[in-house]
Amino acid sequence: MSSIGSQVRKASPSVDPIVTDYAVGYFNHLSNVIHDAVQSKQVDLEHEIQFVTDLLVNAGAIKDKIDAVSKELLNNLSLELKENQAKLELTGDTSKRLLDINVLQSHNSKANINASLSMLGVNGDIEHAGRNMETRVDLKKLAKAEQKIAKKVAKRNNKFVKYEASKLIDERKESDYDSFFLEINPLDFGSGAGKSKDIKLDTFDLYVGDGQRILSDAQLTLSFGRRYGLVGQNGIGKSTLLRALSRRELNVPKHISILHVEQELRGDETKALQSVLDADVWRKQLLTEEVKINERIQEIEKLSDEFDEESLETRKLENEREDLEKHLEQISEKLVDMESDKAEARAASILFGLGFSAEAQQQPTNSFSGGWRMRLSLARALFCQPDLLLLDEPTNMLDVPSIAYLSEYLKTYPSTVLTVSHDRAFLNEVATDIIYQHNERLDYYRGQDFDSFYATKEERRKNAQREYENQMAYRKHLQEFIDKYRYNAAKSQEAQSRIKKLEKLPVLEPPEEERSISFKFPECEKLSPPIIQLQDVSFGYNEKNLLLADVNLDVQMDSRIALVGANGCGKTTLLKVMMEQLRPLKGYVSQNGRLRIGYFTQHHVDSLDLTKSAVDWMSTAYPGKTDEEYRRHLGAFGITGSLSLQKMQLLSGGQKSRVAFAALCLNNPHILILDEPSNHLDTSGIDALVDAMKKFTGGILMVSHDISVISNVCNEIWVSENGTVKRFDGTIYDYRDYILSSADSSGVVKRH
Repeated sequence: MSSIGSQVRKASPSVDPIVTDYAVGYFNHLSNVIHDAVQSKQVDLEHEIQFVTDLLVNAGAIKDKIDAVSKELLNNLSLELKENQAKLELTGDTSKRLLDINVLQSHNSKANINASLSMLGVNGDIEHAGRNMETRVDLKKLAKAEQKIAKKVAKRNNKFVKYEASKLIDERKESDYDSFFLEINPLDFGSGAGKSKDIKLDTFDLYVGDGQRILSDAQLTLSFGRRYGLVGQNGIGKSTLLRALSRRELNVPKHISILHVEQELRGDETKALQSVLDADVWRKQLLTEEVKINERIQEIEKLSDEFDEESLETRKLENEREDLEKHLEQISEKLVDMESDKAEARAASILFGLGFSAEAQQQPTNSFSGGWRMRLSLARALFCQPDLLLLDEPTNMLDVPSIAYLSEYLKTYPSTVLTVSHDRAFLNEVATDIIYQHNERLDYYRGQDFDSFYATKEERRKNAQREYENQMAYRKHLQEFIDKYRYNAAKSQEAQSRIKKLEKLPVLEPPEEERSISFKFPECEKLSPPIIQLQDVSFGYNEKNLLLADVNLDVQMDSRIALVGANGCGKTTLLKVMMEQLRPLKGYVSQNGRLRIGYFTQHHVDSLDLTKSAVDWMSTAYPGKTDEEYRRHLGAFGITGSLSLQKMQLLSGGQKSRVAFAALCLNNPHILILDEPSNHLDTSGIDALVDAMKKFTGGILMVSHDISVISNVCNEIWVSENGTVKRFDGTIYDYRDYILSSADSSGVVKRH
């Protein structure tokens, strides 16, 4: 096959060598297969050779030459196949007989020996014959090679196709946390010493599973110690980029450790504090190894007493002990570097800052809800302190005190942070740089927080728009002159000159337009007070353990109230008491008899029937209007055109939230009670929501962790703490300062 290989390469001079190597290897494989008459029955030679021929042509090979090579190969292999089939009829099936040494001697390379073993029904390499071993093929290299082929084919055809990869590449099975951590972050002694921990990835493409490209010729630069906010519209691929980094699908240097907070922790009987300690697999493995080495050293000392001091066995044991003691010293140095002795105190401090009391830290992880398990995942990542910490919407599951703690913690984080977030206040506090992902590229706004980025981005867009309009005006001017004087003898030379100028101008694309989204809450008639009033209200599931005591509050038609406080302190309970879903043990709740309330929670988003369109679901859940009226109403919340008619399972998280907002407004509410309304909305969605709430003619009571949303909408802060709810004298930023001022000397936010 060496002659075929040279012919393939001669016919493919401009093709990437990795593609030609793949093709030659494929031809070699076909040649090996037809040596076995039994296996060859399963092979469609013409189909297989045509597959490789098309691959090479798509990658840039000379079609006529490749066709000639393929035809010659097909003829030769077909002839050999006929001879083997004839031999089979005489000798019968020998594939299950014992290993024939003559077969092995006829294949003098390891690759051919393995092929022969495969034909004889033996799996694995020759060294492992007789044992069931997995393939020795480097699956990572094979995956990388086939990705290159896919990109070459896609680029050649000017489209992006789903490439059918080798059957050797299976999707990675879910492994346990420890093995996956060590696979991504192998423990090496001193290998990263002195090496830069900056990350610079030049000109890479990134695809999602269905072949859709989300980044093209992108560059990713992360300077060690900086904190980057990754922003962009919902569905643009931010989480996909984080996932590719976390699994080293992008070429991050091996000596840089990575940890990604992506999923909630799987619950088991492990206590919360221990689960955080176990998250540092390096420390856990080093401590385990330290114990084993010490046990072995003790064994060696006992064994040494049984042999003569000058014996060979004694010298062997002494050499082993020296090696073990040297490795033990390395382990001790590593543990000292990572301050292993302070680990438990640090883990407890992080957990307490994220809302876990001392009692909760001793509870098993399977006793916590999904939101609290997400906090545990975040605590584990902060405890590990990787060189690159990847956070995906870390504030979604946190209350204001926990966000305040996390912001302060990250400000002093010694390594690199890359976080996806739509929480402006959080990004303003934490981010030193912003990366804007859009239009298959990454734009950098160095040294800017979110507000600075937003202003700079808008200025860039205006400049680009002006430049585009100036260029189009210049082109129009040239074209008008050409059209006017093209056939004028006196001006024809000048017209030809302008034609050449026009042809040399680069192709222009208009600046990317931001998708504008709008919300519109319906007008409501005025009501006379009291609208909602709580007088000396106490609530609990028994009188000895009250969740709320002596609450005196009221909501009016012009109210803009934010209800804040730590998770679990009774905020949602208070909302249910106000809406008379729960009856207080003491006190009174009074409402205007004509009052209509619009109540939004994440539960309402989760309860949507995703198999239906928004219009169909509304007509079933809230009957009484025509489809056109439902579509018009949905349009007021940015669900326009075909979005209202397609199944809701195809909508993004932000779009589903907008459907839920539209539904709660169908009864023209006087008061909006909103529980975490900004979750899952991107920046433009949050802007639209804030603008709609400002214009709403009724009252608003909102539970939210998003400080920027509260600051823009609310003029009144209610704080739930110490078993009651009281008005806070100040803004949301004053409340944040109050939380931080209550932090103890270790930096932990005290829970009230």
